[in-house]
Amino acid sequence: MQPITLNAADVSTWVNRLWWPALRVSGFVLTAPVASETSVPSLVKIVLTLGLAFLLAPLVQVPEGLSIFSAAGMLSAVLELLIGVSIGLVVQLAFEALTFAGQSISLTMGLGFATLVDPQHGAQTPVLGQLFMILGTLTYLSIDGHLVLINALAESFKHLPIGAAHIGHDFLLMLVLWGARVFDAGLLIALPIVIALVTVNLALGVVTRAAPQLNLFGIGFTITLLSGFFVLLVGLDGILSSISSLLNSALMAAAELVGANAPGAP
Repeated sequence: MQPITLNAADVSTWVNRLWWPALRVSGFVLTAPVASETSVPSLVKIVLTLGLAFLLAPLVQVPEGLSIFSAAGMLSAVLELLIGVSIGLVVQLAFEALTFAGQSISLTMGLGFATLVDPQHGAQTPVLGQLFMILGTLTYLSIDGHLVLINALAESFKHLPIGAAHIGHDFLLMLVLWGARVFDAGLLIALPIVIALVTVNLALGVVTRAAPQLNLFGIGFTITLLSGFFVLLVGLDGILSSISSLLNSALMAAAELVGANAPGAP
């Protein structure tokens, strides 16, 4: 049995093979839903990054002569981080839209004062915003969104190869336009409930104006709050359907961003 010998050239080759996919994966882990949450320990994120980079390394073609310490290598490193961040950011924006929808409903219901510390953002967030975030996370996992996103990451090495990836105007424009479209979708999710609550407030205003002696102002908050919960309960199926549609659109946008096949495509 011959002893295994290692030399500096072999170690350098292995490090180079792992370094480039690890850069793109690290950008992905920094922004991808669930993996990027502050509640996930840093050690878990590091292990996840190295594990994915190790699994994806055989799919990666590293150009000959691309040095880590050269000017071209530093530019390629920045591009790798940008690509990984963009893939996760596309879907993360959908979750931000869900939080925005929950905040809009909370303010209309009068629950704007009911806030909790959001571990994802480290700030106070209305409870309905966190409820929508939880529903979105459960829906995201139920449709295997994390696997679809990892598949888009793997396909990105084929369509945006290391050292030859071109981040142009179309790439950045698509990312910006998707962000605007996502917040439109979040507003549309909240719009039916907001309209129903505004109608309730208008009815209370008319009744108070017509019969001031009833003093509906004192119980108006309770009526609005109960009406909001009732509308949420009745429209829960529609809300879940809209959340699922939004997340599917986000996953398709992430796949299109890197030139990969859309989820469900052959």
